[in-house]
Amino acid sequence: MKSPDSRENTAAGPPARVDQEERIVLGPSDDPDVPGVSKRLRGPGVQSHGIPWRRWNKALHRDLGYFCVALTLVYAISGVAVNHIEDWNPNYEIEKIKHTFEPVEIGARDQMVHDILQRLDLPQNYVDVFRRDPQTVEIFFEDFTVTANASEGWAIWEQPRERGGLYEMNFLHLNYGKGFWTWFADLFALGLSLLAITGLFMMKGKKGFWGRGKWFVGAGLLIPVIYLLLAR
Repeated sequence: MKSPDSRENTAAGPPARVDQEERIVLGPSDDPDVPGVSKRLRGPGVQSHGIPWRRWNKALHRDLGYFCVALTLVYAISGVAVNHIEDWNPNYEIEKIKHTFEPVEIGARDQMVHDILQRLDLPQNYVDVFRRDPQTVEIFFEDFTVTANASEGWAIWEQPRERGGLYEMNFLHLNYGKGFWTWFADLFALGLSLLAITGLFMMKGKKGFWGRGKWFVGAGLLIPVIYLLLAR
């Protein structure tokens, strides 16, 4: 005679069995390479087929971003600085120092310059001279400039000094060094191009390129095109 527990188990039937196929079909998708298959539900015997190009695309985008981030910031900061070159000197700041001296006689340019430099205790090995008016001259040395008024007895030294950090960024960005840096900058430009292209395919669906992504790409292209049409 069967026990009540045994009869209850028999009525309920054998334990529900979920085979591998059902688990695959019913599992929520969290693997971009195998739609409809959950990593948590996929069994050891189930393998994805095809090239996992999206996974490789994400890995390339990530590692290129890590490699390019420092130089991208350098180029961005330098680009803003150089973009406003009409408003300031992005490489140098000018230090001005005023001196006074006993006035000298206004006469021939070279003699007047010689006397001014003697009063200021400066060497005579200047590069060039520009006489602004009868009493004012600009004396150019290799590293600094002196503007002097002979009759009033004053002189202003103007000496450029490198803007710390910004000068080096502009040196790289504007490729003053040439040689090796030309080739490295070309490779960096290629890296940025790959970074942009791989970024197009990071997401799928509504948030991907064929969703809202195409509108952002179009806007980024349309703005410079409109500017060129209006500015040229």
